[in-house]
Amino acid sequence: MEDVTDPSFRYICKQFGADVMYTEFIPSEGLIRDAKKSIKKLELYDVERPIGIQLYGHQLDSMVEAAKIAEAAGPDLIDLNFGCPVRKIAVRGAGAGMLCNVPLMIELTSAIVKSVKLPVTVKTRLGWDENSRNIVDIAEQLQDTGIKAITIHGRTRAQLYKGSADWALIGEVKKNPRMKIPVIGNGDIISPQGARMAFERYGVDGIMIGRGTVGRPWIFSDIRHFLETGELLPDLSIAEKVSLAKTQLVKSIEWKGIPVGIYEMRRHLSNYFKGLRDFKEIRLRLVTSLDLAEINAILDSIIDKYH
Repeated sequence: MEDVTDPSFRYICKQFGADVMYTEFIPSEGLIRDAKKSIKKLELYDVERPIGIQLYGHQLDSMVEAAKIAEAAGPDLIDLNFGCPVRKIAVRGAGAGMLCNVPLMIELTSAIVKSVKLPVTVKTRLGWDENSRNIVDIAEQLQDTGIKAITIHGRTRAQLYKGSADWALIGEVKKNPRMKIPVIGNGDIISPQGARMAFERYGVDGIMIGRGTVGRPWIFSDIRHFLETGELLPDLSIAEKVSLAKTQLVKSIEWKGIPVGIYEMRRHLSNYFKGLRDFKEIRLRLVTSLDLAEINAILDSIIDKYH
């Protein structure tokens, strides 16, 4: 999730028990051309480990070279994104666009596995559209390249993020007797109950949570507690959410500076408090101010109003 899962957000997620995290996805062409924004995303911190660097692209040579550059940055694994449905990426044949050229996907993955010493993982979707939901076969072919795990988002590229994720087809991949590597499910996990269903009904080896973390990075501890005890944790207090927002804001500014660190915190600042009554005016102030002291004062005022 570009401009979302940066080090400041990953820091918060790790505090709540995220087991493995990935960088924002990085374009292979940006890395090999030494683009400043792409190179910046290679910055990793020990507190984040284990962490993977996530790459996307559609040119074999560029992807192999980018994988080597990423490996030199010292991650724990390399992840290939064959799942992003965004039009400007997919129509070029990258991200989920790879689902239109499976032979190239397999060739590219195989070449990267052979070119780096780190474990390589893949994230993809069920298929390009309803007429090509061929993930069971694709997963087998990807496994044969030597990848160490596969994450499957339960929608086609054509669906984008509409409708409901089809976990039944993810389950079919897991039940395939030829599959030996971990199968990780992704899509619509927004609650501890949903996580338990993914494990119990579909038998996946793990779950990946994306959009469900925005505004609720504590979902990891909520899920872990529920899986271990069957009990739901109470929601964080307003004061706790304000404290988290302040911590993430500080981390964001440390990494990106002002004003970018504030700009890219705005979606988080509003989502931390999503659902509060009569919040529109406060939200507007939060997402328009560039003054750190003012933002902290606004956050403090949320405690006073909603304690």
